Amino acid sequence: MHANYGYKDGSGDFFIAIDTEKCGGCGDCVVACPAGVLELAEDDFHIDAEVDVAVVTKEHSKKIKYSCAPCKPSGYSMDDLPCVKPCAPKAIIHSW
Repeated sequence: MHANYGYKDGSGDFFIAIDTEKCGGCGDCVVACPAGVLELAEDDFHIDAEVDVAVVTKEHSKKIKYSCAPCKPSGYSMDDLPCVKPCAPKAIIHSW
């Protein structure tokens, strides 16, 4: 299940999708994110889940475009983003 966090406005779609079936809850993305956008929490999409998964914090959910902007210089590669790079199962996807 892909959990989508973010918003859509006149300038585009700004979402971080986390594949909760791939995320093992290691927390490497949480540590790597310089803006503190991610945290580990109970998986709301799989009630029987025994491990926490990465989620976008409520604080950053409505301002992802701005919170993530410093990590997205011109010509950036999705694979080089601080939160994506340490994610071995590739469970994190940015929409923009």
